[in-house]
Formats: sequence, C-alpha cells, structure tokens
Amino acid sequence: MSRRYVVSAVEDLPPGERRIVPEGGRGGIGVFNVGGRYYALRNRCPHKGGPLCRGRLRPHVTADEVYSVEQHEKQVLKCAWHQWEFDLATGRALYDPALRVKTYRVEIEEGNVILYLDGPESPAREEGDIP
Repeated sequence: MSRRYVVSAVEDLPPGERRIVPEGGRGGIGVFNVGGRYYALRNRCPHKGGPLCRGRLRPHVTADEVYSVEQHEKQVLKCAWHQWEFDLATGRALYDPALRVKTYRVEIEEGNVILYLDGPESPAREEGDIP
C-alpha cells in the first residue's frame, strides 16, 4: 500500500502556486499546480543539492532556426542556485535527459491534493481526471 500525504484542499493550492511539504527526505517535495495540472518532485537539485522547487517555473521554449521560436506546453523548473533546468513532469534535466530528479504521483481525492510517496510515478494529473 502506498504512503499518502494530504498536501491541502484543492482550493488552497490555486493555479500558479506551489507547496513544499516536509516529506521525501532532506529538502522535502515540491507540489505544483500549473493551470489545474498537478506535479510533484523532490526539492533537491542533483547538481549541488540546492532547493530546486523554490526556483523559477516557465514554459519550455525552443528555437530550431533563427527567428523561429516555439513555446511548448511542457513546464521547466530552473534551480535558483545554478540555473539547471528540469522538465516539471518527468524530472529530466533539459541538457542531459539521463539526469533526473525523482517525481511523485499526485491525485485529487475528495477535494484534496494527495501526494503518493512511494509506488509508481505518474504523469501530471488534471483536477478533473478520473483514474
């Protein structure tokens, strides 16, 4: 059976907000609501151990050609210490996909944001998704 942690009521974690919960080892776990999608990952950058989940969140932007910029739905979390960037959904580093931060499953149950501390990892869950 998976260990669960009640992060908050859904209305207490509105879109654009995050919570750092004191679970998952040193640094805790960051839980994010990005436009009604919930993500969770370990709050420890693999580079120098900085508080990753306190970093800046932004859309993933690529430029394959000069004057050709594309903004993707994927969200990127940038470590505040040394600007290492990670895909919020997968935890993978943008510059080296072999390097990643642990992600956690988040579910909405009975109006609460629930963090699953062990068991399979899963992609972000939308507020209205039904498992």
